[in-house]
Amino acid sequence: MLKHLELTKSKIFQNIKSGGINFGGNIKLKIFGKLNCKSGKRMKVKNRVFFRNKQEAENEGFRPCGHCLRNENLIWKNNKND
Repeated sequence: MLKHLELTKSKIFQNIKSGGINFGGNIKLKIFGKLNCKSGKRMKVKNRVFFRNKQEAENEGFRPCGHCLRNENLIWKNNKND
C-alpha cells in the first residue's frame, strides 16, 4: 500500500504507467476501486492510498467499491453475511 501524501505527482504517474498502481483506496473508509472511479476522485488526498492489485487491497482489509466494482462488491457483501 502506498500513501498518496508520501509520493510526488511524477512518482504516482510513473507507478501507474509501469503497472505499480492499479487501484486507489480510502484509508478511513477501507474502500478500494478503479483509478477512474468518480467516487474515488472526490476523496481527500490525505485519505488516499494506492494498490498494485485487488488482492493487495483485500489483504489490507479494504472492500470493493460499490460503484466501479459493483460485482465484486456484491460478492463481498454475500460472503460477509455468511
